[in-house]
Amino acid sequence: MAVVTDPQPPARTDPPAPPDRGRRRLVAMTIWGVAFVAAWFLIGLPTDPAYAFVWIWAATIAWHSSRPWRSHLRFARDWVPVVLLFAVYNLSRGFADNGAVPHAYELVAADRFMFGWATGGQVPTVWLQQHLYRPEVQWWDVAASWVYFSHFVVALSAAAVLWLRNRSRWGAYMRRWGFLCAAGLATYFLYPAAPPWWAAQNGLIEEVARISTRGWKEFGMHGAGNLLNAGQIASNPVAAMPSLHTAWALFVVLFFMTGTRKRWWPLLLAYPLAMTFTLVYSGEHYVIDVLVGWTYVGVTFLVVGLAERWWAARRARRGPAGTPAASSDPVPTGDSPAAGAPPAGVEDAAPAADPAGVRVTG
Repeated sequence: MAVVTDPQPPARTDPPAPPDRGRRRLVAMTIWGVAFVAAWFLIGLPTDPAYAFVWIWAATIAWHSSRPWRSHLRFARDWVPVVLLFAVYNLSRGFADNGAVPHAYELVAADRFMFGWATGGQVPTVWLQQHLYRPEVQWWDVAASWVYFSHFVVALSAAAVLWLRNRSRWGAYMRRWGFLCAAGLATYFLYPAAPPWWAAQNGLIEEVARISTRGWKEFGMHGAGNLLNAGQIASNPVAAMPSLHTAWALFVVLFFMTGTRKRWWPLLLAYPLAMTFTLVYSGEHYVIDVLVGWTYVGVTFLVVGLAERWWAARRARRGPAGTPAASSDPVPTGDSPAAGAPPAGVEDAAPAADPAGVRVTG
C-alpha cells in the first residue's frame, strides 16, 4: 500500500539569522536616531544631497548592522556617482541665469489667466497669503515646513530602500530620476524664471512673504533649518520653471503606484498635492511651474520607458555575446536576476516586476 503525503518544502540553505539580530538592530537604530536629532538641532536638517546621503547611508548600516562591511561599501560605491551628479546639479543651477533678466511677467499672467476668476484677479500665492498668512505661526505653517523639507529626503530615501531590496529596480528608478533632473536643469538655462517672492520684491505683484521654513519657530527650533535657509539664500532665484519640488513628489508616487493597491492611491496622491499647496502658499512657485513640472514627469516615464524597450530589443537582436541571436528566447532584461541581481550580501530582494513599480500589499 502506498501512502501519499504532501511534498515537503526544500530545506533552507541561507544561514540562520543571529539570535540577537533584532536587539542589535534596535540598539543601532536608536543610536542613529539620537545622533540624527542632535545634528538636526545643532547643524540643521539634511537638505544638501551629500549631507542627506551620509545620514541615509548611516541608517542602512544601522538597519543591517549584522552584515559584513563589504555590503555597506557597495552602497557607497553605487551612490557616490549619484551624489556627485547632484552636487554638480546644485552648483550649475547658480549659473542658469547668466546675468540675464529672468522671466516673470508671463508666469504671473498664466496664473492670473487660470485662477483670476476665483481669486479676484490675483495670482494664487497672493490670494492664499492674504487669507492664511498670520504674524503668528499657524499649524498649517508647521505642516508646510515639514512638507517642504520632505523634498530633500523622500526621493533619496525611496532610492535607498530600492537599492536594499532590488538593485535592478533601483537602476530603473535612478535612470528616470536622473533624466527628470537633467531636463529640469536644461530648462533653467534655456528659460530662467523667477518665483513669486522675487516678483513681489521687484513690484510685479503684491507683497509676498517667503515662508517655507517659518514653521520651525513654533517648536523653538530656530537652528533646525539653518542649512535649508542658507541654501535658499545661496540658491539661484531663477530656477523656478519647472518646479522640481512637485516633480520629484509626483515622480516618487507614480513610480510606486503601479504596484500599490488602488485603495492606497488617494493617500499617495495627497503627497504631491500637499507639496503643491506648500510651494504656492509659501511663495516658492507659481501653479504654472507645478503643472510644467508634472508634465516633465510624464515625459520622463515615456522617454525612459521607450529607451529601455529599445535597448532590450537591441540586446535581443545582438545576442548575449554581441552576435545575432540564435534562438527566439528573450534575453534577460533589466528586471531579471542575470541583468540586475541585487548585490551579494543584500537580503530580502523583492521578486521581479515592472521596473517602474514596486508591488506593495496590505
